[in-house]
Amino acid sequence: MFRSFDPVMAVREFLASLGMPASAVSWLSTVILVAAVGLLAWLSYTFTRVILVRIFTRIVRRSRSAYDDKFLETRMFKRLAMIVPGVIVYYLASWMLRENPGWLTFVHKTSALYIVIYATLTLTAFIEGWHQVWLMQPLAKGRSIKPYIQIIKVIIVFTGILVMISIIARISLTSVVAGLGVATAVLALVFKDTILGLVASIQLSTNNMVKLGDWITIPGRNIDGTVIDMTLYTVKVENFDKTILTVPTYALLSESFQNWKGMEDSGVRRIKREIRIDVRSISFVTPEMIDAVSLRPHVEKWLSDNKEEIEALKRGETTSLTNLGAFRAYMVDYLKNHPNIDSTMPVMMRDMPPTELGMPVEIYCFSKINSWVPFESVQSSVVDYAYAVVSQFGLRLFQSPSGADLKP
Repeated sequence: MFRSFDPVMAVREFLASLGMPASAVSWLSTVILVAAVGLLAWLSYTFTRVILVRIFTRIVRRSRSAYDDKFLETRMFKRLAMIVPGVIVYYLASWMLRENPGWLTFVHKTSALYIVIYATLTLTAFIEGWHQVWLMQPLAKGRSIKPYIQIIKVIIVFTGILVMISIIARISLTSVVAGLGVATAVLALVFKDTILGLVASIQLSTNNMVKLGDWITIPGRNIDGTVIDMTLYTVKVENFDKTILTVPTYALLSESFQNWKGMEDSGVRRIKREIRIDVRSISFVTPEMIDAVSLRPHVEKWLSDNKEEIEALKRGETTSLTNLGAFRAYMVDYLKNHPNIDSTMPVMMRDMPPTELGMPVEIYCFSKINSWVPFESVQSSVVDYAYAVVSQFGLRLFQSPSGADLKP
């Protein structure tokens, strides 16, 4: 009658036929079977890693789709192929080492741990490959999901560690999870930055507080630049001096920061600068000053609005018009007619509370150009003009005395 082939018994019978004692047959057969399992594992590794992966790599590189290349770059397929030898060893050991429980337990645990490790690495590589595919989509522009990718990886790795603990201790996974309740305080301390980073990332993303490419300013940390990377733990900012600074993600919630995205989206940028007037130069207008400034552009509206008082002044009557008021009105009309100033936005010249450094007069308007370098040029031209024209109204700029002013 036909009898199925049993390699374990065949090895033992072969060794016994050589005249070896029973004790030698027992341990030598075990060594041979372990070596055979190792050889089969190596052959399976060679077939999957060296042959199948290479063939699949060539197929992927020749395909027109760029998506599968991303999974290839993360080494997902190589890690997946590494699981096969572990599976073969696990099942062959159950068959070939069934009469050696000590060896069987050791090989089972080792191969199971091996499978869990490479399964975890494969899953994390798949998540990273999917992330790279997401970054290729138009929707991903300015939207960083890297913190979520990292927390998913943390969960996968943490789950893999729990499974490995259950394998080593030979207890159920539910018992391992239940035992974590005792160590909750320790875990909260160990994963404090991860928990804070996760909460901060969710709030920043949900509330649309900051995204990749945003210009942010954090005065307390000397940060003034563009966000170039956001992770679960840190936000990386490239300052305008090309230095790169990192700040903890949760710091953006615990500290105040300024996001200039609204300004960039609006298409305008505020100009808010002061010039300081010597208070002693502020006076009522005179007919001579009226004649001098009436020849300048941008003063027609002020002359028209105050026509009656100007006529009364020329008749020798008193008036409430001041040279500072005329200067403010002139500058407002100048700004509203400036080609790079948005006249639909608030435009004004306003007096600020006087100090020991003179009377601050604030220029308040919005530039149509919000890019940094061109904006600075517009702002400088406006302020320079105000400094140059102020003397035409009989006003003097305030400046603290310097060495030249104290010369006899």
